[in-house]
Amino acid sequence: MRRLTTACAVMAALALVAAACGSSSSTGSGPAAPKVYDSIGTTEGALKLIAWNGYTENGSNDPNYDWVTPFQDQTGCKVTVKYADTSDEMVTLMRQGGGSVWDGVSASGNASNKLIAGGNVAAVNTSLFPEFANVISPLQPQTGTNNSHYVVNGQVYGVPYMYGPNFLMYNTNVVKPAPKSWDITFEPTLNGQPNPYSGKLTAYNDPIFIADAAVYLKTHNPALNITDPYELTSDQLDAAVTLLQQQKPMLAKYWALYTDEIDGFNDHSIVAGTAWPINLTYSKDAPAAAVIPSEGVTGWADTWMISANAPHPNCMLKWMQYTMEPKVQAEVGIWYGAAGSNTKSCDLIAKGLGKGGAALVNSVEYSFCGNVGFLNSLYLWKTPQAACGDDRGSTCMDYSVWSQKWTEVAGA
Repeated sequence: MRRLTTACAVMAALALVAAACGSSSSTGSGPAAPKVYDSIGTTEGALKLIAWNGYTENGSNDPNYDWVTPFQDQTGCKVTVKYADTSDEMVTLMRQGGGSVWDGVSASGNASNKLIAGGNVAAVNTSLFPEFANVISPLQPQTGTNNSHYVVNGQVYGVPYMYGPNFLMYNTNVVKPAPKSWDITFEPTLNGQPNPYSGKLTAYNDPIFIADAAVYLKTHNPALNITDPYELTSDQLDAAVTLLQQQKPMLAKYWALYTDEIDGFNDHSIVAGTAWPINLTYSKDAPAAAVIPSEGVTGWADTWMISANAPHPNCMLKWMQYTMEPKVQAEVGIWYGAAGSNTKSCDLIAKGLGKGGAALVNSVEYSFCGNVGFLNSLYLWKTPQAACGDDRGSTCMDYSVWSQKWTEVAGA
């Protein structure tokens, strides 16, 4: 990463600026010279965030979970949050006013790559964030093997936050024996009989869910030669869409807001479907459990990213520093049921859960926190692009085609 530019260093030394210093780089994806934040100046007193529900608790939902108020007290940055239900919504919000309305976003990979390519978010100098030293190895900015959702052309666009799988959740009283495959959610017949769960299934309402169908087909239709569920040719994409069209009549509903699935499990109108860890946390009385099916699962690794035109950049950079702290990620992990990217958060999550906490942290509910092999097994969300990423060249279908196909499957 580039260091502080001379002009910016002089201004910082004279303490004449309140805004964070940014420089330009000659590399990057999207803009020819992406903005790079090199230092943190005087905080502006306000911070405007776009986030997933559960990522910015201030004690109003439960007084025992509040990591926003301590940040406000430490920095003087008053936090305002707009919650989004989908990655597409996050991208739209981040682009409002040319990117000058919101300071940052807790972007998943299917949003982060679009924001990077569009020049909507800035890169950061990793030296601003000492906790990078404790980030789990696959997400490390320079040496990570599963970081393409926020590291592009050597530039680091943000800081890792939480990660987890999109696993199969099921009602243990109804779905017997415990499922080992996604077939119970995709196939109209099981063992030669009509699928007994048809009409009580659910799926995630987002174009990125096409990748889940591709993961299933990768195992069950090897002739398609699917290698990466986000790098699909026209024929491969059409096969995934056909599978999703086959699935749709078996669904009770699609969900985007996570509480919709929780409500469905708790009123027993839904008995199985793809889910996030937080959905399991609040569906256990259904009773519900989760499994990683034999075909594998998609997943998400969320990144706090700063707008290239952030109105309060210093507060945002301070927030990014704060959210990398193990104590903060432990609080989020316990509340949300996810794993923190900072490996030092795992023991804190176990302690915070009390008796049996160590076993829970080493389970699917908490994403086997700190387990490199598990994180590397996830097909982490990323934005489909025309360039396949291999010797097929630009023969893959980009996100605009995925969106069109999803509309055809799920409806506008």
